[in-house]
Amino acid sequence: MNIHSNKYKCSECGKSFSSGCALTAHRRIHSGEKPFECSVCGKRFRISGDVTRHSMIHSGEKPFKCRVCDKAFNRNGSLTVHLRIHTGDKPYKCSLCDKSFSRSSHLRTHERHIHSNVRPHSCSCCGKQFTTVRDLKRHVPVHDGAKPFSCRHCSKEFVWHAHLKRHLLASHNEGTWFTCHICRKKFSRKCYLKQHMQRHEAVCLR
Repeated sequence: MNIHSNKYKCSECGKSFSSGCALTAHRRIHSGEKPFECSVCGKRFRISGDVTRHSMIHSGEKPFKCRVCDKAFNRNGSLTVHLRIHTGDKPYKCSLCDKSFSRSSHLRTHERHIHSNVRPHSCSCCGKQFTTVRDLKRHVPVHDGAKPFSCRHCSKEFVWHAHLKRHLLASHNEGTWFTCHICRKKFSRKCYLKQHMQRHEAVCLR
């Protein structure tokens, strides 16, 4: 063991680092300092490398390509998460039940929804409480009468996107438009059919 591996220690939280640079970057968590700025949008970052990764959003550069399908990403972390769609890997396991998730954010949402009674987000109209801001935003149209999701085949409008999807499947049969010509399996989206066809091609190459 290297005796110098933890010689740089944070005076705020006690965490140790192997270099002074790493400690300096860590201290910005406590100070809130973000010295590195994006020249395009002005967003600021604690670490210079984060600016480089962020700049790809503006340039449109997507150097990280999926080896299974044709999707590409501007961050390696995004590719790692995407690959779990193909591998089925779910590394984030709930400590209170047997559920597993491909993303840490999905695990946190699960823990709030299923295992916690904490509902910090309240509707200003009726006082109903929600576990996430997303759930609160879904609820708000109930009060203002807005129906932002409209059917492209008829004049019907819906408060929630899930209700529109259900309508498209039931009334317009849109959920079965994409059919595999080999096994006749049906898909709700063309991208799902494309992924399915790649499995047929993989079998033929064996």
